[in-house]
Amino acid sequence: MKIWMNDNLVDQADATVSVFDHGLLYGDGVFEGIRVYNGAIFQATAHLERLFLSAERIALTIGYTHDELIAAMDQAIAANGITTGYIRLVVTRGVGTLGLNPNHCPKSTTFIIADAIHLYTEEMYTNGINVITAKRLRTHPEMLPPRVKSLNYLNNILGKLEAIRGGGAEAIMSNSDGNVAEATCDNIFIVKDGAILTPPAEAGILLGITRQIALLIAQRLGYAAREENFTIDAVRNADEVFLTGTAAEIIAVVRLDDAPIGDGTVGPTTTALLSAFREFIDSDEEITYTE
Repeated sequence: MKIWMNDNLVDQADATVSVFDHGLLYGDGVFEGIRVYNGAIFQATAHLERLFLSAERIALTIGYTHDELIAAMDQAIAANGITTGYIRLVVTRGVGTLGLNPNHCPKSTTFIIADAIHLYTEEMYTNGINVITAKRLRTHPEMLPPRVKSLNYLNNILGKLEAIRGGGAEAIMSNSDGNVAEATCDNIFIVKDGAILTPPAEAGILLGITRQIALLIAQRLGYAAREENFTIDAVRNADEVFLTGTAAEIIAVVRLDDAPIGDGTVGPTTTALLSAFREFIDSDEEITYTE
């Protein structure tokens, strides 16, 4: 495997980060997970818009332009023969000292991994997944802005550990107000009485690119789709539940903890949205990332 790293394609074994890099020492950096379909980068512009906004919010200077990063991603895709896969684009604060001061890091580190990804099996898309209710709360927005897709994912990892221990594929995390925020890696939607609801930004969520597309195509299909706060009880009592994410795409949730969602099968709304999402991929339509 070849990794694009600071202007060069290098072998995986040579793609190393200094132990003094603040991304490693403190989780100080930002990243994007981006899909590749049929050899093309999916929603490259929207992902880069979010990357640069994330970097701006933590006063991190990215040493490349949008066009340069797209060219670099194309190089990584071609070098690894990726036609359908996944890109991880990472920008760290760079090499510094054993202190927190980011001003001691003169230059950011940038690397790009282009590889295959198989988050969920085809059977899971057909039959849906089981999730659990996390006891751990989502990090409060005033502690760490959720719109920053940072390298500090410990809150999500602790939630994921709860899912693993509870036998779920994912964990649903609530915020300190008692409203549902998101899953550990994905945004969440519920369907109730024909309406599609997803938590708003103020719930403390990462504004997902796939989430934005799901809202767009739901509205185009004529559904009443909107952002609205809801509790975990609303998830339990929903007709359908589904998750969205770059790696997950759109996937149905059929059980929460020990109880079925709806009739315990993948519902018609989720099925329709997944089908429309895959048509959207083939359309090559580009969206603008919005907050």
